[in-house]
Amino acid sequence: MTLSAGEMTMWRLVQLHTGRVGYRRGAKSDGLAADPPVIDCSGWTRLLVTSAMQAENEAAGRAVFSADAVQALQVWSDRIIQEIETRTGFILEGQEITALTLPRCATIGLKMGEPAWAINHPRPRGITHIVQVVRRPEDDAPFVSESFGGSVPPGISLTPLARWLALRRQHLRAGEMWAVNPFRLSSNN
Repeated sequence: MTLSAGEMTMWRLVQLHTGRVGYRRGAKSDGLAADPPVIDCSGWTRLLVTSAMQAENEAAGRAVFSADAVQALQVWSDRIIQEIETRTGFILEGQEITALTLPRCATIGLKMGEPAWAINHPRPRGITHIVQVVRRPEDDAPFVSESFGGSVPPGISLTPLARWLALRRQHLRAGEMWAVNPFRLSSNN
């Protein structure tokens, strides 16, 4: 299967930054210009998705994704999930999420505990982390790309989807995971 322009753009970004960019809470795409480069989970996911949207627009020679849809994702993790769900009417929750039910390039939000920094920033569903499913061009294999502070070393990592789902099994069982489809924001849908 041939990947779309947006899917190829996400894969190129993943290849460029995985293992080379660290994690810092609150750092968005401008953190990539820091020395050393850093980005947080919502900044990374937002960069992947909005870059894919822009690539789809350029490939089509028209606005497949409206400027409003792109701008709506200039928020933090829980709001990215909420904006996509509200605009598309689609969401999977908890055990509805499997490797077979996920959209090709799903965006997934997780409730990962009750961090102290979230106390003054109430979040719908308690989502405190977000990741992006990307596809490898050679074989269309799904991977999860994320920027995470708790991993060793911290920063942008890439994990095969089935392995990532197995590692996050407790979040699935507890209903603390939600998946949306950012490509449904297209004016074609």
